[in-house]
Amino acid sequence: MRYNDFETMSIYTVENFTSDITVEGYIAEFRDEPHFLELCKQCTNYGKSWGCPPFDFDTESFLRQYKYAHLMATKIIPEDKDIPIEYTQKLILPERIRIESELLDMERKYGGRSFAYIGKCLHCSDNECTRNCGTPCRHPEKVRPSLEAFGFDIAKTLSELFNIELLWGKDGKLPEYLVLVSGFFHNEYELCNIAY
Repeated sequence: MRYNDFETMSIYTVENFTSDITVEGYIAEFRDEPHFLELCKQCTNYGKSWGCPPFDFDTESFLRQYKYAHLMATKIIPEDKDIPIEYTQKLILPERIRIESELLDMERKYGGRSFAYIGKCLHCSDNECTRNCGTPCRHPEKVRPSLEAFGFDIAKTLSELFNIELLWGKDGKLPEYLVLVSGFFHNEYELCNIAY
């Protein structure tokens, strides 16, 4: 699919990929919570957003209530190869909105739990997250953590389950493509094509 993002004036192509794996297998092979929690602590959103760690519940027990993980990789390929890295969030925003909407639709239809793309919460706009005030989330029906926030290795997920290399920008420019990784954890076997 080809899109024109009027905010960045960028034309981009989207490629969507899926992979199904048991939650047990995904935890065993792709999760290193202590390592990724330390990386999360370096982010300015750590402890300041309801979608970010630390969480007030046992994340492994939470994950293990589900049998299957339907993982999605959304590859965004900008036509322009010289986009400044500061336009990353504007470029990916339309896809984030689309993906998060699809994930929440899956939750409503099948039960289960979604894991969205890492980054600033989309639901409070410019308002400060209520977590900073010690009050409940304004949008608990919409806010979902990322797979990274639960300790999953996205580079390894992309490499081993999707055969996609995670690229990083350099010299102040975006890489050749960006990839958003999200997932839907559930108990409905008929939704699966188990790959691992």
